[in-house]
Amino acid sequence: MKHTSIWRAVAGLLLCLFAVGCSDRKSQFIGSRVQDSCDRNWPICSEIAGCLLGAESYIEGRLPGNGKFVVQLAEASTVRVHMFIEDVRATGQETSISFFETGCVDRVRESVTGQVLVGENDQLGEFAREADLFGIGDHLVSFESDTECHYTLKVDVEAKRP
Repeated sequence: MKHTSIWRAVAGLLLCLFAVGCSDRKSQFIGSRVQDSCDRNWPICSEIAGCLLGAESYIEGRLPGNGKFVVQLAEASTVRVHMFIEDVRATGQETSISFFETGCVDRVRESVTGQVLVGENDQLGEFAREADLFGIGDHLVSFESDTECHYTLKVDVEAKRP
């Protein structure tokens, strides 16, 4: 009887490992985050963003197009935007992500060609760009691309402590 319980436990563990090992790339990219419908109104920099993104959430959509969201910082931090793209129909010419300081007094803009976007996604499993932001409070992040694809986007924030 004791051996039967051990074998059941081993079989259950192997089944769990197999299920995790076989999960698709998008599921691995999302992890335990929850999709934000981006249907709220966050006033920022005389604009309205649809969502506040953080370590527990992500958004999805289609490109070409643009989007914007808010990231809240409690201290100077590196804000990293990750995009997972799929169903690419055309690489397009340009994709850009703009990171704004509090009050939109300053901006860091990262821009790449569509070929770089698609190439990094294929090679690394995602496309990511980051900026160091120093103001405390709400920060606007916007993106635009003429690449034709479906995207999943998440944000990571890492405090810049000495």
